[in-house]
Amino acid sequence: MAPSRGGVTAHSDVLVVGAGPTGLSAALAAMAHGASVRIIDRRTQQFRPSRAMMLHARALECLRPLGVTAHLLDRADTAPEARLHLGTREVRVRLGHVDLPDTAFPHLTLMRQADVEDVLRAALQARGVHVEWGVEFRGVSSAPAEGRMVEAELNSAERGPEAHQARFIAGCDGQPSTVRGLIGSAWRGAPYPVEAILADVELSGDLEPGLLHVAVGASGLAFLFALGEGATWRMLATRPASPGPTAEFGQLGPSVPCEVLGKLLADSGLPETIDEVRWSAQVPLQHRVASRFRHGPLFIAGDAAHAHSPAGGQGMNNGILDAVNLGWKLGFASHREDSSELLASYEAERRPAAREVLALTHLLFFGEASPHPVARLARSRILPHTAAILPALLRQKRIPASAVRLLAQPFVRYRRSPISRDGTPSAPRWPHPGDRLPDQPVIADGHATRLHELTAEPGVHILLERDAALDVPVSQLSGLDGAVHSHRLSSHPGRAVVAVRPDGYVGFRCGAADVDQLRDWLRLVAPMPGAPMPGAPMPGAR
Repeated sequence: MAPSRGGVTAHSDVLVVGAGPTGLSAALAAMAHGASVRIIDRRTQQFRPSRAMMLHARALECLRPLGVTAHLLDRADTAPEARLHLGTREVRVRLGHVDLPDTAFPHLTLMRQADVEDVLRAALQARGVHVEWGVEFRGVSSAPAEGRMVEAELNSAERGPEAHQARFIAGCDGQPSTVRGLIGSAWRGAPYPVEAILADVELSGDLEPGLLHVAVGASGLAFLFALGEGATWRMLATRPASPGPTAEFGQLGPSVPCEVLGKLLADSGLPETIDEVRWSAQVPLQHRVASRFRHGPLFIAGDAAHAHSPAGGQGMNNGILDAVNLGWKLGFASHREDSSELLASYEAERRPAAREVLALTHLLFFGEASPHPVARLARSRILPHTAAILPALLRQKRIPASAVRLLAQPFVRYRRSPISRDGTPSAPRWPHPGDRLPDQPVIADGHATRLHELTAEPGVHILLERDAALDVPVSQLSGLDGAVHSHRLSSHPGRAVVAVRPDGYVGFRCGAADVDQLRDWLRLVAPMPGAPMPGAPMPGAR
């Protein structure tokens, strides 16, 4: 990026506000699809205690084309074991490599948020983009308008006020989002009557090391992850919300006395005692969804767009899914004059998804932490009585597999999206447009592989059945190098053509290799040959 002149920096296609997992993923996805990116964060220090501790299969699938999953898995526990403490009984649960044949990641993945951020940040740095710390987004100089550059007002801890022009602003700036305020979005929902307590602790007792321990007490669940930062254990528990203000939603609040942490542990039924507290915080919780995810060139994603409980570990994952969905669209839109339907599809897809995920986490959190008498009765009386039969049930692979699949959001579909199109004739053997493409073994171009291996590269992927014949090469259907790839599936007899989006969802299917219908769909999403490219020259998609 060119140096500043007169207080105004050279423009970028996408200004990403916030360098958490959502912002880093959005920046990577936008760059991978042809956009120039600047990413800023108002924090002056990049390290902060992790609040998220797991990645789900769908997030890993979406990140795979960005070239980071191998590095993520190197730092993760992909074969976790858990111990459920139900009163005086203990139940072993294995959550690694469950029976999920349609994904390359058939396991629950335990990983600290800080490690996820390290990997994503390193990937950006390898591509020449560095997070600018201590740079605060203050607003925009004029009302944002469709199709026009927007001038962002920034304030740097080192350089003072500056302006930056961008085609799009991606607000990944958390629950107290400045960008959401500019969008004019209502923040619909309410606070929870309970709060989360986080702490890194050293324990004494007989707790088996290296495992995830979940203790069920009448007042709620207590989790002990063997993933502490500066201590052996990360503790997560809930309690009734503190009266009066403690911290801004989405921020870490005051520390918690050791005796209070010890009581939470004892109330859960664990006999261990806390020897040392390295760090602790109260975290106020809320359940909310923004009424709008976009206004003109301004977008919000992750915690800026939705907030929910920690139940099911959906926060970081849902933010990553927002980010990849938004990032590839902003990348392609940076090379198009008319991207109205493509950009409209972000809110049309991700806001309903946010509502569905919020419903899931709300239900799970009721069981985990609600002070309601029914929830307390289930935790204190009913669950302990199931301990005798749980081992036999959990040996049935479909039960842990169903749990891991549910957390990967199989219910999220985009069938009503403006960029989901079914051709004529249809191809009913393939997923409906707007559905995720499941992984499966195939023979492509004479080689045995899997579908997700074929699509593990940025861009749109065209799957051609064995006898499908297009009139023109796929390479001529896009005006951006590397934006569209084709794969001949000799293991699939037929003439169908299927277009898979960069985030792994089917965008178009047709029972005949009709190049006109395929080109019409590509006009919705990808830069077309000969189309004028707005803005400065951009790097290729690869």
